[in-house]
Amino acid sequence: MRVPRIYHPEPLQAGSEVALCEDAANHVGRVLRMGPGQAVELFDGTNLTFSAEIIHADKKSVRVKVTESRADSRESPLHLHLGQVMSRGEKMEFTIQKAVELGVNVITPLFSERCGVKLDAERLAKKIQQWQKIVIAACEQCGRNSVPEVRNAMTLETWCAEQDSGLKLNLHPRAEHSINTLPLPVERVRLLIGPEGGLSADEISMTTGYGFTDILLGPRVLRTETTALTAITALQVRFGDLG
Repeated sequence: MRVPRIYHPEPLQAGSEVALCEDAANHVGRVLRMGPGQAVELFDGTNLTFSAEIIHADKKSVRVKVTESRADSRESPLHLHLGQVMSRGEKMEFTIQKAVELGVNVITPLFSERCGVKLDAERLAKKIQQWQKIVIAACEQCGRNSVPEVRNAMTLETWCAEQDSGLKLNLHPRAEHSINTLPLPVERVRLLIGPEGGLSADEISMTTGYGFTDILLGPRVLRTETTALTAITALQVRFGDLG
């Protein structure tokens, strides 16, 4: 069996004994039904991985002994901040999961004029927590040891107005520039992906005022979740570590 990768939210060090968090313990003890003597791999968000051995496991808790640490960076040289106008249901979850696999560093959920998601403060806070768990699960699966952050949701203009030294990009079906025409080198990108109905004319004008460059992916109109992943892939191929 492949050695499971488990995220631990607190700093780890070789030689220590730690109790896995509730979600991890449930996965190891109940789902995988692992027991003492079996190996797991831990990471704590510091670009290190830790070999560990289970020393106790029952239905409620799992304790492990950390035996070794090693540096293991899987991070792209391109820092990507995704501003994603929230999409409905599983589409947003899918976008977040795949964006993490493709190397995104920060994800900010956004509200726009045509955003189809309406949530009160309590439900939104629960969604943010749920999306962060999806990020962690994606890191466990894809081998990343640095955990991207899902920030609190904000309005499109608030996000666009934030200071950022990187290249600011907005996908637009009638843009004049493509990703392949962007000048090298680029180390930071703030990528805006609009809602299923697209950004309004006023919103597009607003993004231009905040220094965003409109770019074109191709001749076909893509769904919002397809747009995000296609753009991230193209950016990683040109400026990052894909291809």
